[in-house]
Amino acid sequence: MRNLFLSFALLASCAQAQSPLTKILGAELDRNFTFLKQNAAPPPYFMGYQVTDTETYVIIAGSGAISGQQHRRSRLLDTTVRVGTPQFDNYRRVDGQSPRFTIATPIALEDHEAGIRQTLWLATDRVYKGAAQRLIQTKVDEKQRVANTDGSDDFSAEEPQVSYSTVPPLRFNESEWTSRLRKLSAEFEKYPGALNADIALEVQRVVLTLVTTDGTRVEHGRLFSRIYINARGKAADGMDLSTSEGFDADDPSRLPKDAEILAAVAKAGRNLTDLLKASPADPFVGPAILSGRAAGVFFHEIFGHRIEGHRQKDESEGQTFTKSVGTPILPPFLSVIFDPTALQHEGTVLNGSYRFDDEGVRARRVSIVDQGVLKTFLMSRSPVKGFPVSNGHGRRQAGQEVVSRQSNLFVESSKRVSDQDLRKLLIEEAKKQGKPYGLFFDQVTGGYTTTSRRGLQAFTVIPLVVYRVFADGRPDELIRGVDIVGTPLSSFANILATSEKREVFNGICGAESGNVPVAAIAPGLLVSGIEIQRKERQQDLPPYLPRPVEGR
Repeated sequence: MRNLFLSFALLASCAQAQSPLTKILGAELDRNFTFLKQNAAPPPYFMGYQVTDTETYVIIAGSGAISGQQHRRSRLLDTTVRVGTPQFDNYRRVDGQSPRFTIATPIALEDHEAGIRQTLWLATDRVYKGAAQRLIQTKVDEKQRVANTDGSDDFSAEEPQVSYSTVPPLRFNESEWTSRLRKLSAEFEKYPGALNADIALEVQRVVLTLVTTDGTRVEHGRLFSRIYINARGKAADGMDLSTSEGFDADDPSRLPKDAEILAAVAKAGRNLTDLLKASPADPFVGPAILSGRAAGVFFHEIFGHRIEGHRQKDESEGQTFTKSVGTPILPPFLSVIFDPTALQHEGTVLNGSYRFDDEGVRARRVSIVDQGVLKTFLMSRSPVKGFPVSNGHGRRQAGQEVVSRQSNLFVESSKRVSDQDLRKLLIEEAKKQGKPYGLFFDQVTGGYTTTSRRGLQAFTVIPLVVYRVFADGRPDELIRGVDIVGTPLSSFANILATSEKREVFNGICGAESGNVPVAAIAPGLLVSGIEIQRKERQQDLPPYLPRPVEGR
């Protein structure tokens, strides 16, 4: 199951000389590779070290008090050893199983040569033994199985990259932000329905260093900062409800001033108050508008995961679009591009940006769907039939193996109308279908999908704020407890038109290679049919005791 949820944004920056860490990694890589090539059986044909250096500040405040505070830094090593040949190696998937050799291995925070080389030596020895054992077993298994439909190689040849860039130092005034968050979080006291409410600030600096035996030497990274406002309550019938607002920036100094944050707190508080009084949703199939943020999550779930390259050669996957290259899969007025080189969209920092992927391949803009027609897949260095090279989308969280993953997803449309006209079209479609209302999905918090062959090819998007838009002109009605559900192919056929303005959803996507930052940029969508179900509710009731009041 793949998950998408709210999170953060980024920046990478200017050129510098090779760091001491890169020199240490390169020297030990050369030593270990040379020894194993000359003495090991089977010998490796490719090796790589990646170090993820992360420094993070987290402050959480609620009801005017700090409830969590942390400053941490880590350096984690990932080790790649490939034995066999690029045509057949230890990373070959068997029965849908993704082999894993690396683990997130802590290394010294200082550029201490002896300490770091000791860690590299032991990690390489462990990973090589696992790689060699799996290659031998996989070759035996291969002789006893029917040949895969896709007989592509296991690893592609790519142009080595040499690039050294530095990330600005993390300048963060912890005491100033602690004081600000106390004041800002106290604003939630105005909303008695908020049983639990907080403001979380996370500021992070990430530096990635990659060296490989094909000559790649890359140093790059990012700063990102996020304020996440969350209010949670419980309706009289036991249903748990929440609302949220957020702000993304690169440097924390670029986050909004207090007045703008207070306005967001007030908006979250009002939305929660209104939701607590709202009617629960009924199961419904009919026309709807998804806001740009909701549409971004919609495309991420129903489309983005299904065009990740490794799923096209994995026999355990549903392979929804494997044989659809060159054919229409979306309405002809829609195109989909993934572009990790885009740093922002109309002033909003994008979370899925990077200069190089986690295999050292330079990031690039990739047109996946052009005027409704599928052109290619998101590719790592694991080839699939017809697509022998990477397009810079091999990604992972530290401690995981690389697979093809999403970056910044852009939905482009040539059938755009104003928000007002999109609403008119919604009402017309509801009347045409004999429905008393259509739906407007204003805010979402994330979603998840199932892509495996064994499971139902389905998705769920989790809205927070949803309205009924009545065909007879009555005022819109807020409803609560809604999940969007459906299957991908039928959902695509229902898209009728889009709005003029695109919105950004920044999030973290969880899948086989761990949690990676992504973004989805999309216009609002009008769909002729969408299915909702009522969210599960708990049996426990709201608090019996009255809320505490200061001084009493």
